[in-house]
Amino acid sequence: MPLYAILLLAAGTFAFRLAGPALGDRLRIGERTHWRLGVAAAVLLVALVATASLADGSATEGAAFAGWARPAGVLAGGALALRRTPFPLVVIAAAATTAVLRLCGVP
Repeated sequence: MPLYAILLLAAGTFAFRLAGPALGDRLRIGERTHWRLGVAAAVLLVALVATASLADGSATEGAAFAGWARPAGVLAGGALALRRTPFPLVVIAAAATTAVLRLCGVP
């Protein structure tokens, strides 16, 4: 990725993060719209997790199923996250689950 694209994305991200506190209560949105935005963010996050854990390869290459080890690791990490386990332990457990399954021959 060219340097100017990285700088442009960094500036856009910074501006977007700064817009929330700067605008504060100036944007009057209804409670229902606020709820819908929260649901939309959750749906996008779930779609990203599903795509990253189930697909192996990029969209330009034609993504194939990643095998069972990676989704099992994501499931183990998700279960620990729901139990409010500290994040470093969640990451280590998910990676260890995937590694052990691959070591045992699970694709």
